[in-house]
Amino acid sequence: MTRDPADLTAADYLDGAHEMAAANRPYLAHLLAEEAAQRTTDPATAAGIRATYPDPTTTRTESD
Repeated sequence: MTRDPADLTAADYLDGAHEMAAANRPYLAHLLAEEAAQRTTDPATAAGIRATYPDPTTTRTESD
């Protein structure tokens, strides 16, 4: 494991996003995926990452 965040790749951030999603931590998953998308040079790939891990604060529905 690296100790310097600058050494992390987009794949590292996506792995973390997947782990956070599996642990029911959608906001952390979104943050990690957003970092992965920013480190991706292909706009279509970045858009796909963002679509896979949307911001939970904008997709949340209220229930009584």
